[in-house]
Amino acid sequence: MNSRQRVLTVFAHEQPDRVPVWCGASEPFWEKAKAQLGVDDEALRVYLDDDFRRVFSHNPSLREVPEGATSVTPFGVPRTGLGYGQPITHPLAGATLNEIHSYAWPDPSRVDISHIRAEAVSYDGEYAILGGEWSPFWHDLIDLIGMEELFLRMYDAPESIDAICQYVVEYYAEVSRRTFEAAGDVIDIFFIGNDFGSQRGPLLDEEMFRRFLMPHLQYLVDLGHDYDLRVMMHCCGGIAELLPAMIDAGLDGIHALQPCCESMAPQRLKREFGERIVLNGGLDSHRVLIDGTPEMVREETRRLLEIMMPGGGYIGGASHDTILEETPLENVVAMFEAYQEFGVYP
Repeated sequence: MNSRQRVLTVFAHEQPDRVPVWCGASEPFWEKAKAQLGVDDEALRVYLDDDFRRVFSHNPSLREVPEGATSVTPFGVPRTGLGYGQPITHPLAGATLNEIHSYAWPDPSRVDISHIRAEAVSYDGEYAILGGEWSPFWHDLIDLIGMEELFLRMYDAPESIDAICQYVVEYYAEVSRRTFEAAGDVIDIFFIGNDFGSQRGPLLDEEMFRRFLMPHLQYLVDLGHDYDLRVMMHCCGGIAELLPAMIDAGLDGIHALQPCCESMAPQRLKREFGERIVLNGGLDSHRVLIDGTPEMVREETRRLLEIMMPGGGYIGGASHDTILEETPLENVVAMFEAYQEFGVYP
């Protein structure tokens, strides 16, 4: 099997030749790894046996970055700080429903998707291709009005939450729709991301999730399925309580499982959900990858595979999508080598 065949077999909940592996890394770690190994981007992915490749749209700055900010989201939220940073202001805090409807929502036609097909085709069917917009509508909702006001509005003005989510999700959906019209036949997985969990469990209970967020998640899932794509979502934290709703929404895969969070023991996830949704990740990025040794990484990877491999439906990887710069390269290499050694099916 090549990488693409291997991944699609997993999404069919069948056993491939070996467990496919996923490598997500922060830019500082990625640059460190390339420098230490003396390779370029593609050579590093080949070295680690990454079974996935991803194609991105080009999103020009839709708004002027204000003084004191390092970036601004498509929805006009200025941000500053490390990485993606944190919002400086919440433009729709206190907004009425009329003000929400009249807000300057971005134009999805300005996003450049013209290069995506050629990039996907360049991999010649060898790898599983991820595409579509990241679509972090939960984070955009928090950025636009602030988390405290968000939760209050869910009780006091639920129609305003519905309206904001509709504008945000439709923007992402339209960009993804244009992408899939142009290149859906050479993309395999619609990959989206929203962090609904914390270390101690979900940020909202299942009832509230089904009321406010599940309809928008299902809208994106249905969009992917309309183009015969599998849909996988990155979702950090303790989200076991929400997985039944995600499965009901039709989600095909969940990434990147964090075993150190509440109710996220791999044994439980495999037992309760392994036949209904693809499970991706699970090797502890902190206690094992950062603080451990290569020998510890190797043993923990072997142990994790014993739990997650049977019957298929599992993709190997770290418990966080962006391996941090402080992670020793030798530990990451040990993880991927262990997946190759111990992840082979009979």
